[in-house]
Amino acid sequence: MKPKKDRGFPDRQAIVAFIKAHPGKVGTRDIAREFGLKNADRIELKRILRELADDGTIKKKRHTVSEPDALPPTLLADITGRDRDGELIASPAEWDEVESGEPPKILIEMPRRPKPGTAAGIGDRALLRVERTDEGEGPAYRGRIIKLIDKAKSRILGVFRALPEGGGRLIPVDKKMADRELNIAAADTKGAQDGDLISVDIVRTRSFGLASGRVKERLGSVKSEKAISLIAIYAHDIPLQFSAAAEREAEAAEPANLRGREDWRDVPLVTIDPPDAKDHDDAVHAQADPDPNNKGGFIVDVAIADVSFYVRPGTALDRDALDRGNSVYFPDRVVPMLPERISNNLCSLVPGEPRGALAVRMIIAPDGRKKSHSFHRILMRSAAKLSYAQAQAAIDGRPDDTTGPLLDTILRPLYAAYACVKRARDERDPLNLDLPERKILLKSDGTVDRVVVPERLDAHKLIEEFMILANVAAAEMLEKKSLPLIYRVHDEPTLEKVHALAEFLETLDVPFTKSGALRPTLFNRVLAQLEGHDYYPLVSEVVLRAQAQAEYSSENYGHFGLNLRRYAHFTSPIRRYADLVVHRALVRALGLGEGALPDSETPETLSEVAAHISLTERRAMKAERETVDRLIAHHLADRIGATFQGRVSGVTRAGLFVKLSDTGADGLIPIRSLGTEYFNYDESRHALIGTRSGTMYQLGDVVDIRLIEAAPVAGALRFELLSSSSETSPRDRRRSNPQRRPSFKAHPGRSPDKKRKPSKQKSGKAKGKAKGKGKDKGKNKGKSKGNKGKAW
Repeated sequence: MKPKKDRGFPDRQAIVAFIKAHPGKVGTRDIAREFGLKNADRIELKRILRELADDGTIKKKRHTVSEPDALPPTLLADITGRDRDGELIASPAEWDEVESGEPPKILIEMPRRPKPGTAAGIGDRALLRVERTDEGEGPAYRGRIIKLIDKAKSRILGVFRALPEGGGRLIPVDKKMADRELNIAAADTKGAQDGDLISVDIVRTRSFGLASGRVKERLGSVKSEKAISLIAIYAHDIPLQFSAAAEREAEAAEPANLRGREDWRDVPLVTIDPPDAKDHDDAVHAQADPDPNNKGGFIVDVAIADVSFYVRPGTALDRDALDRGNSVYFPDRVVPMLPERISNNLCSLVPGEPRGALAVRMIIAPDGRKKSHSFHRILMRSAAKLSYAQAQAAIDGRPDDTTGPLLDTILRPLYAAYACVKRARDERDPLNLDLPERKILLKSDGTVDRVVVPERLDAHKLIEEFMILANVAAAEMLEKKSLPLIYRVHDEPTLEKVHALAEFLETLDVPFTKSGALRPTLFNRVLAQLEGHDYYPLVSEVVLRAQAQAEYSSENYGHFGLNLRRYAHFTSPIRRYADLVVHRALVRALGLGEGALPDSETPETLSEVAAHISLTERRAMKAERETVDRLIAHHLADRIGATFQGRVSGVTRAGLFVKLSDTGADGLIPIRSLGTEYFNYDESRHALIGTRSGTMYQLGDVVDIRLIEAAPVAGALRFELLSSSSETSPRDRRRSNPQRRPSFKAHPGRSPDKKRKPSKQKSGKAKGKAKGKGKDKGKNKGKSKGNKGKAW
């Protein structure tokens, strides 16, 4: 950028326009040169940039600024305060400050006469319709309240610990509040016993000493079976009981019959699920296509439980299902989206029983591409219920009494069809981040028995690929019929995240060249080069963190991870409300009878539904993750002082987060325990670097640690580092010894826990939490419904 002549001090609009015109990051020096500012003007420029960042108009990190990540047109937001004019200000409810900087501000526009249920205040959570403002002053967005989701709460959930003198203390379940106990007077315990899970209203806070609270509700003992998941259920307000009206509707439901359906009871469809699956909502069948014009092709049938027949729009069952948004899967229980009468009985495709289903028949060409598809409302009868391992064992030459008779007629054609569609899948080259998924196995008393990593089988991949094909077919059909639907969308990584990934890979001398449009192939190429190398887990984690988070939307912007232009969830209506909406839309589009999407449903109303179920999905993911953390913390509570090996899974200015190799549990090594010197956070390297010795701790380092503290209720672990860190970076080490340079063909480099030199790169500051936000990778995977489409 060439310096410009002095044109006087620029206004805010001009500064914002310059930043928007230069995607990525620009520095204060770049802005000063553009407008010909002198050194004396720098203080005023910094003040304006700080105000713009506070408003959310720009994003500021260290010495650079950029345009903030765009917000979707409908989103959930928390009302956090007021501006100088007294107007309410909100911020997105879901925002990763580590990866995206400070959240943008949203100015709430309140009508003179608010509609019932839209009068909001500070601390409330609301569903907003937002739009970008072009003004250079004030917040970057304006928002209108569609619906108030949650009023501000002054209630805390925790475990009651009785004191000998009467009364007790509340131990909060929130990990962030683990060290903030509340005092509860004897008169305010409401009969709570030691170990009870309780909700407490804060009644008084003090400048010194503990705040005080009053027991509002007793929720049961944490010593009881399934208590750990109960904590997450109440902490995240996950509905546990169905309404009486919904239960009555479920009990009154009649089984589907042939009226209005095609008879597919002779088609030998089979279900393939985890061995502990309680409901079976998808069945598959494949055969070679007899059409001579499609020699070498296949006919693939995917039948999905017809939930729309039982759960009609506007009913109590529908309201409860929408409120929940999805089923939630814990190691010890499932909180279903629908009552068991529907999910485990009438809609479960159990063997030998007639069941209503919505089926898609797909014609597959020899090259694996889908030539055509058609949808049918059917009555089917499952020929068998198989587990993934059972189906795979049969194909591998170890059939049992169930799979033996099915091997030639059902299983071999299924695997042959999968081999065919895999060709098109490989050519499409979706994002190949196949990270291991751990599963907790419990004892009969609800405590942890062991943690396992289930083997990834072709049987998993077969079902995943057939489900993806069915989901694509549903989206294509509804677009063709011009009907509104809820898409499953996944945006491409922001330019800023791609630049950050490139900077990180440069520190490892890993080539990363972007040319043309951004595609998953770019990331796959990097991962393929490092496969089998010591740095593969580290780079996989950083690539994952560079990705956006998948969500539901009534507007289609494609699915980057799957490399698909259109995609909708159709295959799991028992456990996802989005799929139920797609089923209703198909019934309406194709005139298939009862349970159709109402005419009143428009893209605008569905955008509200999409925002809500995106939130419930993230709520479920967080609750599931926290429950696993608590179970592992309980499991390790009696092993204080034990040593473990782990890998650094997060780096912040607060310290190092380490994931244990055997259980996958996460814990913190506080930065104060790393030594006496000061450590800087190097953002591009994902590392903490000692200012005096150059000692470096980096994301992905393998370390030996000792367990110092376990807080089971909060699910928090604290570690102490035993192994010495690296003192030279991999890049510097390879410079000094060319034989150590990773030649991604023949010579793997050394393990990242060797010695490294001090880094000369300037350090930055970490913002927010250690862990990046959960991507759409793997949640709802490996649970009772297994790995159906990787939850993309």
